[in-house]
Amino acid sequence: MMYSLLKHVFVGPTVKRLFPQDIVGLENIPKKGPVVFASNHLSVIDSILMPLVVKRQVYFLAKAEYFRGKGVKGRMTKWFMTSVGQLPIDRSGGQASQSSLDTGVEVLNSGRWLGIYPEGTRSPDGRLYRGRTGIARMLLAADESVPVIPVVMVGTDKIMPIGAKRPVRGRTGIIFGEPLDFSRYRTMPADRFVLRAITDEIMSEIAQLSDQEYADVYASTLRKKLDAQRATAAES
Repeated sequence: MMYSLLKHVFVGPTVKRLFPQDIVGLENIPKKGPVVFASNHLSVIDSILMPLVVKRQVYFLAKAEYFRGKGVKGRMTKWFMTSVGQLPIDRSGGQASQSSLDTGVEVLNSGRWLGIYPEGTRSPDGRLYRGRTGIARMLLAADESVPVIPVVMVGTDKIMPIGAKRPVRGRTGIIFGEPLDFSRYRTMPADRFVLRAITDEIMSEIAQLSDQEYADVYASTLRKKLDAQRATAAES
């Protein structure tokens, strides 16, 4: 109920007016059953703009830090993230990360739509980065084969770049590619070669739909390097 009110009454209409979008490929989205939307990730606003243009609710795996804030602001952030279908994912590794992936599998097994950013974090410089294999693990762990829709967000980093506290008005775009079928992998062992093959195919499709330059490294690796450089510069 709250998701529907936010989308259709309180937030959605205003967001659509302030940030008009050019949409391509809505006809590629299956009308029934579970779906994984695998998207590039340029801005925190991606998770707000994309769900506004599709019919059913999309559940995103969001970093757990959004749900752990303190004080009034922390509680409001947690309430909003929960209301719009964000699910906390612990990226610390080990059993915590596995539990987060299990949450995604539960979404798919219940026939709902799941949104995933295979890069694992926002692009620090606008390029498209290597995908992490969590998406492949969820696809193979689901009870049935689930179609993957590659998604490209266009221009969202221009209206709300990393570090910005609020977006500026501007036009963006979303491209929905044709469904990808990975049912051929379901009889294979979920080893690192299969997981990497699935993930790389998804990232290749996103790259073909996008005009982003592809970098075959993890985005988090570059972000750590940039953070270290900024820290060093601040100390000097």
